[in-house]
Amino acid sequence: MSDKSEKLSVLSLTQIVAAFGLSMCAFSIGNAAAYTSPALPSMTNKNVTSFSVSTQEASWVGGIMPLAGLVGGILGGPLIMYVGRKMTAMLSFVPFFIGWTLIAFASSVAMVLVGRGLSGFAVGVASLALPVYLSEAIHPLIRGILGLMPTLIGNFGMLSCFIIGYFANWSPLAIISGLLCIPFLVLLFFVPESPRWYLTKGKPEKAESALTRLRRKNTNVADEFKEMTKRLADEAEGSNTCKDIFQKKYFKPVSIAVALMIFQQLSGISAVIFYTVMIFNMSDSSVDSYLSTIIVGTVNFMASLLAIFNIDHAGRKVLLIISALSMIITLFVLSAFFYCKSREMNLDGVGWVPLVCLVIYVLGFSMGFGPIPWLMMGEILPSRIRAPAASLVVGCNWGFTFIVTKTFQDLIDLVGAHGAFVFFCAVCIIALVFVIFIVPETKNKSLEQIEEELTGGSGK
Repeated sequence: MSDKSEKLSVLSLTQIVAAFGLSMCAFSIGNAAAYTSPALPSMTNKNVTSFSVSTQEASWVGGIMPLAGLVGGILGGPLIMYVGRKMTAMLSFVPFFIGWTLIAFASSVAMVLVGRGLSGFAVGVASLALPVYLSEAIHPLIRGILGLMPTLIGNFGMLSCFIIGYFANWSPLAIISGLLCIPFLVLLFFVPESPRWYLTKGKPEKAESALTRLRRKNTNVADEFKEMTKRLADEAEGSNTCKDIFQKKYFKPVSIAVALMIFQQLSGISAVIFYTVMIFNMSDSSVDSYLSTIIVGTVNFMASLLAIFNIDHAGRKVLLIISALSMIITLFVLSAFFYCKSREMNLDGVGWVPLVCLVIYVLGFSMGFGPIPWLMMGEILPSRIRAPAASLVVGCNWGFTFIVTKTFQDLIDLVGAHGAFVFFCAVCIIALVFVIFIVPETKNKSLEQIEEELTGGSGK
């Protein structure tokens, strides 16, 4: 049987619905992440907004979301452990919807900040539940393809926000964003809970039923269920506390997952997404800044599509290496452009450089360092510590997202735009070395196989 035929033989409608339902949740995450780029210019315009928004307050409108995401990521750990992976994703709808409502009908900047905070909290909770559920529920042979679907749809959420924001100001944009949260809540009613979560709760009948629903009709799940049960039974012989993530045998998978998330954010992507319009305005580019954001968003989406079709063929490491190399080159060129601009050199003939660089940068990021750290978090974290360790990893991601977005303007003021991009470039060089020598390949491997390789044994 060919590789393609083998993948099709394990693909089921329920797995597709599960991946798409969770991906619509990721759509809301992408929408929330991109909101400030098209919204802030109209929000700070006194002719559009009835209340004043200072430069510092505007920076908090962007910065408070990842800070709240940090809180959501930390508190999401106990939720996915005790409430369930699917239910945690569904519960994120409440702060999402309330947050967007507050923003849409805000009469003061305080209401906007509270709304962004609630949306950020929902983002943190959901971004933890999604990869954990998909890593546990999707068959290993198609885990790469369906596991990247949330990134694809999440990037489409960003693109949608850029396009709608081109025609609408900040308030209608928030109303539309709130309404677009409803589909994921409806779809997740038709998805079973994670079989592995049921097993951790001592419910083997429900676990086997959920696994049967997730696999193709008439598929014998006995061997897969037996392997899953044996691994969890081995782990149950020891204690299971948050302190376990600091055990020596778990150091490698946890440190790899944390490092990938830190590299992802220190590559500068959040600064680019949150402040796309501002970057193009700074560059005095010959291309319209709002149109440029739509072009960047389109590339972001298309690159994710390419990653989906290559992830289980090329593998995780190859895509991460290509991603790092493309970001290193484009960030270096961007830094050179802004350095020349700071020296007041004539750049009339190269006003297209920022757009081209950011397009290639986003293309490279979205094929590797964008989706793969999230995918690998669910793959490499051992099941015994998956919930608390994932909470730590997601917390690190949103913590560094906050640092990058909140300090980006300060970094520019301190060392100039060229200095900021040099810093991001240096981080990508370190990330490239880390991927080549440390990061393992996980394609086509079961979670049990990956855990065996990274920890050197069972959960005992």
